[in-house]
Amino acid sequence: MIEYSQTCSVTDPEIWHFVEQEMERQERHIELIASENYVSAAVMNAQGSQLTNKLTEGLPGRRYYGGCDYIDEIERIAIRRAQQVFCEPAGVEMAVNVQPHSGAQANQAVMMGFLENGDSYLGMSLADGGHLSHGMKINFSGRFFNPIPYGLKDDETIDYDEVERLAREHRPKLIIAGASAYSLRMDFKRFADIAHSVGALLMVDMAHYAGLIAAGVYPTPFGHADIVTTTTHKSLRGPRGGLIFARPELEKKMNSGMFPGIQGAPLVHVMCAKAVALGEALRPEFKAYGEQVARNAAAMCDQLQKRGVRIVSGGTESHMMLLDCRSKGMTGKAAETLLSRAHITANKNAIHNDPEKPSIGSGLRFGTPAVTTRGFREEECRMTADFVVDLLEHPDDEAVIERVRNDVDALTARFPVYHR
Repeated sequence: MIEYSQTCSVTDPEIWHFVEQEMERQERHIELIASENYVSAAVMNAQGSQLTNKLTEGLPGRRYYGGCDYIDEIERIAIRRAQQVFCEPAGVEMAVNVQPHSGAQANQAVMMGFLENGDSYLGMSLADGGHLSHGMKINFSGRFFNPIPYGLKDDETIDYDEVERLAREHRPKLIIAGASAYSLRMDFKRFADIAHSVGALLMVDMAHYAGLIAAGVYPTPFGHADIVTTTTHKSLRGPRGGLIFARPELEKKMNSGMFPGIQGAPLVHVMCAKAVALGEALRPEFKAYGEQVARNAAAMCDQLQKRGVRIVSGGTESHMMLLDCRSKGMTGKAAETLLSRAHITANKNAIHNDPEKPSIGSGLRFGTPAVTTRGFREEECRMTADFVVDLLEHPDDEAVIERVRNDVDALTARFPVYHR
């Protein structure tokens, strides 16, 4: 018999010590990593449930293990809610697979299902803001297929003319629209017109923008894309995991690309947590949250620009922005380390035409989903921008670093992540 009282804190205090340290760090640090967020207690409760004990393969009603009756219902609810959040507002019908362990695996499953080894496809260059699963040479997407990269124009906006030229030249089977470090809106209709003009499928990786799309504050790819992939964390504020949407006639290839293509048993407890998060995204307060995320990003970006920081692409139309740290005489790596000393967490990032190698980078990527979850509004985001610039302008001044750290601690204390 298993005793509920035998929790990790009791049975493994060595591990639990570091869990507590991380919980404290999350409470005390301002989280500006654009791909991170804080899930609700309900999502954590679902993910930490006894569902972690259940193994299953296949789809609802077509399992390779017994005892899946309740699991089938949970997965069906997750599918239905994903359709309600994203497809119904756009007036389109899409099949959904809620089993991917991550967004990268969702992308991998699409490639497994719709491409053959060596097939060509178009994806945004990693150096210009794309994701490594969109064609990085040492990633699966670059090792087994033939990625054709597209990028940005001199004004650091997507070069749609280049996308069209490359599509006509290479006749790819697939075109990927989506990014991990692009702050402006994407023209999904333009992407779709290009793809369909050369007989290609359009896949949109909306991982970064999903929460804003759900809230109606960023253009939806639904109605334009043949396939859509996403993570369920980031701006969607769910557990770490992925989703795939596909036009109904593509459902079989989508599902077979996932299982048995690249993945065996899904994580049932995570699928349940996805269902809970998607349920939260259906509530009116989530729309208000997404709207505030966008307002906060605009306010932070504006204040950074007023303080002399160059923002790649000229600004933001989403939840994120990419800072050119050269405007303050620093590299991205040095800036990331400096901010961390003052309890501000961000990540270094390459920028367009970056002279630094990726492990150094010239940029910092900021996002506002996490700070918005903890209650920051425009005023606090402008304050945070001032903290950042004060540090960047005085990187060797210990008094400034200590003062900002104290100010950050005071601000985060006012806005706890989890109310106990």
